[in-house]
Amino acid sequence: MGVLSRKPVQSPSFVPRFILILAFFSLAILLLFEVLSDFPVIAFTIHASLSISCLNGAFHQTVGRLDYFPNTFMVPYINVDNFVSQTKTIAGHNLKPTPWHPFPLKTFSEETKYALASKIFQCSYLTCGGSTGDDLAHKNWSLSADQAGTCPEFFRWIHHDLEPWSQSRISLNHLMEAKKHAALRVVIIGGKLYVDLYYACTQSRAMFTLWGLLQLLRRYPGMVPDVDMMFECMDKPKLNKTLHYMPVPLFRYCTTPNHHDIPFPDWSFWGWPEINIGPWNEEFQSIKQGSQARSWPKKWPLAYWKGNPNVVSPIRVELLQCNHSRQWKAQILRQDWDAEAKGGFEQSKLSSQCNYRYKIYAEGYAWSVSLKYILACGSLPLIITPEYEDFFSRGLFPKENYWPIPPSNLCRSIRSAVDWGNAHLTEAEAMGSRAQEFMESLSMDRVYDYMYHLIVEYSKLLDFTPVRPSSADEVCVDSLLCFAEEKQREFLGRSTAFPSSDPPCRLQPPNKDLIKGEVEKKRKIIKDAQVLV
Repeated sequence: MGVLSRKPVQSPSFVPRFILILAFFSLAILLLFEVLSDFPVIAFTIHASLSISCLNGAFHQTVGRLDYFPNTFMVPYINVDNFVSQTKTIAGHNLKPTPWHPFPLKTFSEETKYALASKIFQCSYLTCGGSTGDDLAHKNWSLSADQAGTCPEFFRWIHHDLEPWSQSRISLNHLMEAKKHAALRVVIIGGKLYVDLYYACTQSRAMFTLWGLLQLLRRYPGMVPDVDMMFECMDKPKLNKTLHYMPVPLFRYCTTPNHHDIPFPDWSFWGWPEINIGPWNEEFQSIKQGSQARSWPKKWPLAYWKGNPNVVSPIRVELLQCNHSRQWKAQILRQDWDAEAKGGFEQSKLSSQCNYRYKIYAEGYAWSVSLKYILACGSLPLIITPEYEDFFSRGLFPKENYWPIPPSNLCRSIRSAVDWGNAHLTEAEAMGSRAQEFMESLSMDRVYDYMYHLIVEYSKLLDFTPVRPSSADEVCVDSLLCFAEEKQREFLGRSTAFPSSDPPCRLQPPNKDLIKGEVEKKRKIIKDAQVLV
């Protein structure tokens, strides 16, 4: 529920000041009636102070402290305890972890209940109303061949991911079934974003995912259609095709060929402040620059992996057995995130990990965001045959921009790949360069284009008109920044998008035969790699 933002009107000089003050309090009381009418009545006073400050380009309105006084007039107002304990926010207040993937409950450090109540009220109700700086004019592009380039081939997977609903279309029943597996619901109407929160997402995943959607609305103002989507923000796909009698549309960060889950760009493209990884456009340039510190012949002729094996990942546990530079030609290191955090992540800079000719990708609990950083290195990626797919990995091709490593005979397979690369330096270097070029082509422009086309094609399948759920709150740039902590605001600000001077790339039509042919060709190459070990 927003408060309409209006420009102040200059009042005639003869209007007594007390009338203006009375009008201000009346407006405040009406607002409290509207927003908080469901809460108990208690006595309170409002210190009549309203300050407006600017933080990272977002205006934040700060209401005065709310206190209890025994001898004051009665007005409808919030029970502070109830308000603080019941209001759900995008920062994670009063949201339980997902029951299908539990994690430690987030704690907050506000000094007092009143400070927390004031912040929640301020961010939820005093930031998104009326006109904002995000109201940008719609660009009337003609998506002709002269204006819009063709999207990358892997964009065709959008049609494949949505194919289960091409005949049945997507009904409210589909959506309510998806709700059983979702952490949040996202509704876009008229260029405004509304969010219904069900469960918490670990760390700041929800906040940064929603930020990405807000930046999409800024990049292509007036072009994103009205839509209603269910989102899940944890790692492992849930909607197995063999176990669900009807396809269920649920957006998440990865999928598999055996799941209906629809892959969507993950939160880390806009930054991952908890481990000090910046927005993708910054990280790629930093990694590319770091990859040039050593020429290919001078890079260490070993396979390198550094990560956390304690994520219920049998592959990563087995990978630890390959840590022997002479026997297996590999250097395998554990990542201690607690120690890294204390050291300011100085030993975990992605740009300093490109001094090896070969970088290993091993899935974690499910897919891992590390894939894009490994590919960006320019080293030859050794990808242990993955079970999971994110939105762009389906554009990779074995023996073209990575070397497939079968999970069986893991250490022997890694050594075999390193031996081949060291004996064929030119071919190995070219393969690593193609991987880096692939990731360079995956700029944030293309990430937004993928999001845009996925949402457009999904919206075409809805057989109902999206409406704002009664329990959903509007989320805008200002409200999100208001809830963000200082470090989060820094990262969010660095990933701000601006209206595009070009239209989105042109999405190619569906081609089932093309996708089927690519899948079969990849499977054959990976199978042949297993035989050679």
